[in-house]
Amino acid sequence: MRERLTHFREILRYVPRFRDRVFVIALDGAVVEDDNFPNLLLDIALLRSLNIRVALVHGAAHQIRRYAALVNVTPSDVVGTGITDRATLNVAITAANRVTHEILEGLSANDLRGACPNAVVAHPAGILGGVDHLYTGKVERVDISLLQTLLEHDIIPVIPPIGIDGAGASYRLNSDAVAVEVAKALRAVKLIYLNTEGGIRDAKGVIRQMTVQEADTFLKKHRAELPLETMTKLTHAVRAGKEGIERVHIIDGREQEGLLGEVFSNEGIGTLIYANEYQAIRSAQKKDVRTIHSLIQQGVQNDELVKRTRAELEKIINDYFVFEVDRNPVACAALHVYPEQNMGEVASVFVDPRYENQGIGAKLIHYAEDVARGRGLAKIFCLSTQAINFFVQKGGYKLGTPDDLPPARREKYEQQGRKSQVLIKELK
Repeated sequence: MRERLTHFREILRYVPRFRDRVFVIALDGAVVEDDNFPNLLLDIALLRSLNIRVALVHGAAHQIRRYAALVNVTPSDVVGTGITDRATLNVAITAANRVTHEILEGLSANDLRGACPNAVVAHPAGILGGVDHLYTGKVERVDISLLQTLLEHDIIPVIPPIGIDGAGASYRLNSDAVAVEVAKALRAVKLIYLNTEGGIRDAKGVIRQMTVQEADTFLKKHRAELPLETMTKLTHAVRAGKEGIERVHIIDGREQEGLLGEVFSNEGIGTLIYANEYQAIRSAQKKDVRTIHSLIQQGVQNDELVKRTRAELEKIINDYFVFEVDRNPVACAALHVYPEQNMGEVASVFVDPRYENQGIGAKLIHYAEDVARGRGLAKIFCLSTQAINFFVQKGGYKLGTPDDLPPARREKYEQQGRKSQVLIKELK
């Protein structure tokens, strides 16, 4: 019960930011047939109840493979990036219609209205690399007014990977590319890819967060190693970020409550690719006292930090700064200045355990150093019992003695009796 209450509070924290904004959710065909699909529909119903507008784009590769086998057709392409011959196009239209119908059935079962509009205008991909791609198409434009009309009337657009040109001819499209165009047209704040592979992985596991630039570099380095469907998602996620979509998520659509866990929590369950300053360090404010106190208390329990009361923090809150992830503080540090000695103390450095090993601590101490240098301080110091190697190796500090401390700080040092190691750094 406590976990559910905590999760509900996290959701409420995000609601004002997303109210009346648009999420574009792109589902692979395999996700629609998974046992978790009814749960996904419940999550979508919750998003709508919070006045978050939703547009659905779906793929059909899974269904194309299965239906092609039933009618004894060897598809020339299943993901909408290769050559689409007439037989494959017919299979794709049938398969896509089936997926659209299943989604509309699911929406009805959850008292949600949906419609499949002819909102994607396409044209032939043409001759690429000297090869005619026949009935493979590209998105020419998206009928924005049609989609907005549906959303304004509380109707969820369900958009298949089939486009139609001005002459009424149909073309097979890549659903990941369609999702980007729809997200751009609707100025969505989030584009969420739901697949059966989960987030982007490296040797250490799922990569939780990447900037667009980091994702682009990763794609160039590992393109040949990635499964085709993962590669297309990452390719279009990077493109979406470069073209104005602030957040692109790639998650496993089979995971129960995965959609809510990704959207309404800092850490998420898949990979977030972000275009703007998703992470930032800022000066602490009075409203942060409670969070900073909670962080410091965790450090006190581990005997890493000196205990501070909320009243003490309120008096010196201007010395503190916080590291935010998606506007939520997850780490803190402080710079206490001793003007007579022209020195500063880096103190209360603590990172929420959920965000350890991501380089946040190093960013905080470097930030403190920059602030100290900007104030013209000659030296900075810190006291540590457990993070001595961290400050030496990551921060460039050198071992010092209590005699290096300002007199006022030396007195407190003796009173505390913690026998912390003194670490000093000269500022050039």
